[in-house]
Amino acid sequence: MHNEWITPRVREIAPSGIRAFFDLSTGNQDIISLGVGEPDFVTPEHVRAACIRALNNGETMYTPNSGLLELREEIASYLHTSFNLRYEPTNEIMVTVGSSEAVDLALRAFITPGDEIIVPSPSYIAYSPITHLNGGITVEVESSAEQGFKLTPEALRQVITPRSKILMVNFPTNPTGAVMTYEDWLPIAQIVKESNLLVISDEIYAELTYDSQHVSIASLPGMLERTIVISGFSKAFAMTGWRVGYACGDQELIAAMLKIHQYTAMCAPILGQIAAIESLRNGMEHKDHMKRCFDERRKLLVSGFRSIGLPCHEPEGAFYVFPSIANTGMKSEVFALQLLKEVGVAAVPGHVFGAGGEGYIRCSYAASLQKLTEALERIEGFMKVKL
Repeated sequence: MHNEWITPRVREIAPSGIRAFFDLSTGNQDIISLGVGEPDFVTPEHVRAACIRALNNGETMYTPNSGLLELREEIASYLHTSFNLRYEPTNEIMVTVGSSEAVDLALRAFITPGDEIIVPSPSYIAYSPITHLNGGITVEVESSAEQGFKLTPEALRQVITPRSKILMVNFPTNPTGAVMTYEDWLPIAQIVKESNLLVISDEIYAELTYDSQHVSIASLPGMLERTIVISGFSKAFAMTGWRVGYACGDQELIAAMLKIHQYTAMCAPILGQIAAIESLRNGMEHKDHMKRCFDERRKLLVSGFRSIGLPCHEPEGAFYVFPSIANTGMKSEVFALQLLKEVGVAAVPGHVFGAGGEGYIRCSYAASLQKLTEALERIEGFMKVKL
């Protein structure tokens, strides 16, 4: 009835494919959900205690639009120590309402209608809809399991045109767990500079690499000034509900994003910012413990899917596996729906992550070993019927 009031761009985007499968499994205790990327750990007690103290002290006001300077200073120190990135906390770092807002702000601030935004595929589902909402054109660069789902220079060169403006990357990657080494990034950085591209690097899983240290493309020579680094506290620090992220980059670029932030979110919640400060100061032991748990689960799922007969690339980061279902002859959405209805396991069909995701399903291992083991048993029974 009121469809005529909704803009064409909003009508044209599809609802989140991840949330659709999450909603289907919500409320049913018999379903094992491997769908939503959320740690099954609660925020550590010392972080919650710090917020309780702040709340009792009446710290309930707005913060500066860029976030508490104290937090920005902690972020700057952490990025320098952990990833060799140097930012001035007063004007090159802004705190956002989760890393999702930072992605939105960056794409809104830098897309002019008609610009082409290059996105490796498969990739996180939000990049393309936000690009579309801002009049940009998403250009997918497909990757393959044979190449570790990495972004290759050959594939990148093939899609660059005079309208190319932004390279949107997410390593470690959701949904594949792919990582890029310094050597992997070198030719990519050269192409970026030759083509005068801006890079938006979503590094929300930077802390969750298992066999190597995370390398940010911004750490390569000449890349800091042409890269917006985005991250946050949701995944590695078990703070999904606190909604605290951040964006770092050249002060002129950050100032452009801050303009939008001032008129929309205004500031991230103060208690979330206080929690983030406590996490950076005293939360490394908890972060490392959670990473060790994820690593154990990662190995269980990879070996489990392979033994079932579903080829599975070994993820080197994040907390997802992306097994191939091509040998079933089923489309990913059909496979995921039947898996949910017949054996009560919720996984996300790969096609929601772009054209490169068809033929796969995404399973999160941010769940207990007991649930993962039972999920594998159910999937094995499902596969015996289908193959």
